[in-house]
Amino acid sequence: MAEALKRRIGLGLLTAYGVGVMVGAGIYVLIGAVASEAGMYAPLAFLLAGVIAAPTALSYAEFSTRIPEAAGEAAFVEKGFGIPTLGLIVGLAIVAAGTVSASAVLSGGVGYLTALIPVAEIAGVIALGGLLVGVALIGVLESLALAAIFTVIEIVGLILVVWAGFSAEPAQNLVPTQPFIFGGVAAAAVLAFFAFIGFEDIVNMAEEVKKPERNMPRAILYSLVITTAIYALVSWAAVRAVPLDHLSQSRQPLALVWQAGRGGEAQFLSAIAVFAALNGVLAQIVMASRVLFGLGRKHQSLSVFNVAHPRLGTPVAATLSIGVLVIVGASILPFATLAEATSTILLAVFVVVNLSLIVLKRRSPEAPFKVPMAVPVFGLVASFAALITNLIGVG
Repeated sequence: MAEALKRRIGLGLLTAYGVGVMVGAGIYVLIGAVASEAGMYAPLAFLLAGVIAAPTALSYAEFSTRIPEAAGEAAFVEKGFGIPTLGLIVGLAIVAAGTVSASAVLSGGVGYLTALIPVAEIAGVIALGGLLVGVALIGVLESLALAAIFTVIEIVGLILVVWAGFSAEPAQNLVPTQPFIFGGVAAAAVLAFFAFIGFEDIVNMAEEVKKPERNMPRAILYSLVITTAIYALVSWAAVRAVPLDHLSQSRQPLALVWQAGRGGEAQFLSAIAVFAALNGVLAQIVMASRVLFGLGRKHQSLSVFNVAHPRLGTPVAATLSIGVLVIVGASILPFATLAEATSTILLAVFVVVNLSLIVLKRRSPEAPFKVPMAVPVFGLVASFAALITNLIGVG
C-alpha cells in the first residue's frame, strides 16, 4: 500500500506559495512586453488580466473543496465528465505545463546568474536544478518554507521598484499621445495573463494542506488579489518613470525603473531575479510531482509515481522524474518557446476545467464552497477567448 502524503501546510504558507509561483521571475521581464502593446495603459492590461483569471480561480476554489486531491485538474475533469481518459490527458497536460514552465524559469534565472557570477550556463542549470530537486525531496514543509523566503525577497525587490518609480521624475508617457485602443490593451492583457499562471498549482497541494475545505479557496483568492495589486503598482511605477520606447525594448525593464528613480546599475535586481527564478522552479517541481502522484493512484500505468517516502512524506519517484526533465528542458529549449507553450496548455486546461464545473454544478449543486453558475461560464468564455487570441497571435 502506498504511503500517504502528510498534512503539514497551513493557510499562510499556502498563500505564500501561490503568490510566489505567480509572481515568479516573469514580472521582471514581462513589464516591457506588456508596455509595448498597451503603452501607458499597461497597468490596465494587468488589471484586465486579473479579471480574466478571477473567475477561473473561483472555479478552482470550488473544485478544491469538492475534490481535495493531489491530482487537481485531472480529478476535477474526471469527476465532471465521468471520463477517466480525459482526466488523464488533462493531468498529463498539467504535468507538462509545470515541467515546461519550470524549465523556462530555470533558464531565465541562470541567465541572470551568469551576469553576476562567471559560470558556464549548463553548469548553472545543473547546479541550481539539482539543488531545488534536493529541497523538494526533503519535504513539502521545507520546500514551501524556502519558497516563502524567496517570495519575501521577490516582493521586497518589487516594493523597491515601486518606490523608485514613484520617486522618479514623470516620463512623458502620462500625456496620452494616441487614443485608447481596446485591441492593444486586450492583446497586452492576454500577454499579462501569463503572469497570473500559478493559482491553479495551489489545488495540487490539497492532500498536504490542513483543513483543505477551509484553507484552499482562501489561499487561491488571497494570492490572486495580492498578486494583482503588486502587478498594477509595479506596472504603473514603470510607465510613470521610464519612456515607453526604452521600457518596451529592455530585457531588464525594472532595472530601468530603479535607475530612473535612484540611479546606479541596479545589480541587486538581477540577484533578486535569481531568487524569483528559484522560487518559480521549486514551486513547479513540487506541483507537477503531486499531480503525477495523484495520477499514479488512478491509473495503473503510472502507479510507480504513487509512492511517498515513509519518513519524508514526499513522492520521490515523481519528484526525481520531473526534476530531470526540468534540467534537460532548461538546457536545450529556448525560453520564449517554453513560456508560450506553458500559456497555451494552461489556457486549454482552464477551458475544460470551467466546463466540467458547469456540468458538475448542474448535476450536484451542493459543495462546501460554492460560486454562482455565472462564474465558471464567464471563466470558460474568458479562457477560450484568451486561448484563441494566444493561438492566432493577435498583437
